[in-house]
Amino acid sequence: MTQLVYVLCAATSLACALLLFRGYRQTGVRLLFWSGLCFLGLAAENAFLFVDVIVLPATDLSLYRRSIALAAFSVLVFGLVWDAK
Repeated sequence: MTQLVYVLCAATSLACALLLFRGYRQTGVRLLFWSGLCFLGLAAENAFLFVDVIVLPATDLSLYRRSIALAAFSVLVFGLVWDAK
């Protein structure tokens, strides 16, 4: 059951990223682009969580997972600061 939850979380984050990128392409609002990059990183983090917990349970990859999440949120914060007026 936990495998399904991890996969659904990754799929939901990826779907959000795709919708945000589509909105950016249609409107050109740069905040949608930065948010899409953030959600793309969060989808990668969720996929890495699946690998960490299910595929390689004996190996602790939490530092790498959190680094991916930190990078994703850093991209969003950078975009918010960069586009502030």
